[in-house]
Amino acid sequence: MMNNIFFQRIVLALIVFGFTNNSYTQTLKSRPKLVVGIVVDQMRWDYLYRYSEKYTANGFKRLLGEGYSCEQTYINYFPSYTAPGHTAIYTGSVPAVHGIAANDWFERTENKVVYCTSDTSVQSVGGSKKAGQQSPHRLYTTTICDELRLATNFKSKTVGIALKDRGSILPAGQAANAAYWFDGISENWITSTYYMKELPAWVQKFNAKKLPAKYVKENWKMLLDASQYHESTEDDKWYERPFPNEEKPVFEHKVSEIKNQPLAEAIKSIPYGNTLTAEFAKAAIEGDTLGKRGTTDFLTVSFSPTDYIGHQFGINAIETEDTYIRLDKEIASFIDFLNEKVGKGEYLLFLTADHGGAHAVGFNKENRIPAGNVSEKEIFNMADSVLQLHFQKKNLVSAVVNQQLYLDHNNFVKEKLSTKEACEILIPVLSKIAGVDRVVAYEQLSETTLTPWFKECLSNQYKPLRTGDLQLLYHPAWMDDWAVKGTTHGSIFPYDTHIPLVFYGWGVKHGETVSKTYITDIAPTIAALLKIQMPNGATGTPITDLFK
Repeated sequence: MMNNIFFQRIVLALIVFGFTNNSYTQTLKSRPKLVVGIVVDQMRWDYLYRYSEKYTANGFKRLLGEGYSCEQTYINYFPSYTAPGHTAIYTGSVPAVHGIAANDWFERTENKVVYCTSDTSVQSVGGSKKAGQQSPHRLYTTTICDELRLATNFKSKTVGIALKDRGSILPAGQAANAAYWFDGISENWITSTYYMKELPAWVQKFNAKKLPAKYVKENWKMLLDASQYHESTEDDKWYERPFPNEEKPVFEHKVSEIKNQPLAEAIKSIPYGNTLTAEFAKAAIEGDTLGKRGTTDFLTVSFSPTDYIGHQFGINAIETEDTYIRLDKEIASFIDFLNEKVGKGEYLLFLTADHGGAHAVGFNKENRIPAGNVSEKEIFNMADSVLQLHFQKKNLVSAVVNQQLYLDHNNFVKEKLSTKEACEILIPVLSKIAGVDRVVAYEQLSETTLTPWFKECLSNQYKPLRTGDLQLLYHPAWMDDWAVKGTTHGSIFPYDTHIPLVFYGWGVKHGETVSKTYITDIAPTIAALLKIQMPNGATGTPITDLFK
């Protein structure tokens, strides 16, 4: 009897072990064939709904109707720019950790303003010299794409695509197989020797089609009748910025007639730039056989023209509405392509944005909303003259970038001066500039009276060798003076930091959450879905509502 019981227990244990072991094996095998990350540059969250009456059934509506939407997703650092946005999405981290402080910043180790991906140690492949001297070497952490490569012993392919170099390079990460961006001078999709010595045959074949010049020659006409753009102001507004060949910023935009710049450069500022990006992404999936190689691949796609157009025309322009109506069609076509080439339910897709955008200063004033512009040049000159007068020394200010003032630490050490004293002198002076709400010294941030949210965002920004000594915080709706016409972004306020986030496809059930989530939660969520490690500098956490 005892032997029978013992035997039965052994059999049961083997069955359970076999079941759990099989389940474990199936879990490891159960990954999507392809992960696609889509970033729409400068897409405010409300664009999902603002133009929805004109969206097709298979674009944004399909993502919302079949996917999982995180309706309250926010950027949790300063400033809300393109480079840190793309980096935060894919690293799950903040500038204080991943190091991409802005698009450009003053690098104290080099004593100059640097660009986020500039790298003179690499050479251009397929394009003009300067356009190709780019790499992720200023990025300190891994991305989720890197972690997928590590988890599969580098069997997975990861590819980044965007018209902007930073929108392609930073998401793809350090160990990417490739990152491609557009060079308006050569009119080609290019890369650098960081990734390869020669463009793949499929890229050369795509470039040979000369699609950018073809698209630009078609100019930019309204897709719909003018009477249908109900969500926008009238076409002719003084605070919208015309193209170089125009007297007024109105349709039709004959970009093919722009002089003194390469013809294809205009592709970045018209909706056809999104078409070019989508077509190149499709070519990459086929050319690199992504999603068809027996392991999970990762493609990052960033639509850059939405940012250029937003900057030029603002939030309420017909041009912006027309752009998103057209982009909706591109998204629909791209999803159809993925369904056909990879298989419906076989790929995991997410769509988000690197930041939002503010209403134009002119629009706000027109509608009695307080707004204005601040001059960084004025800030620099004022700080420089005040410190010269106080210390009787010159060249004590290095730069004013991203509303941050950088003191020249080398000169302060040389002259045996106190940077703390300099900050104490400058704070009350700079605080009196119109549009400046307050000035914060980063070294005294913990002692500063700020809302917890503002303090957290500034703390998440601080990188000693890349961050200024003083941070100027503008009032809501105030911005730098280069955006007297058009608009910009970068603040901590919701119009710049509230972004869309929708997951779709493999492993995703339909639903939505209004729980607050952050841009830094995206990569940890993808890691949890794929059952791989999150990026090595991640500060975010998986979005648990998605798994319920």
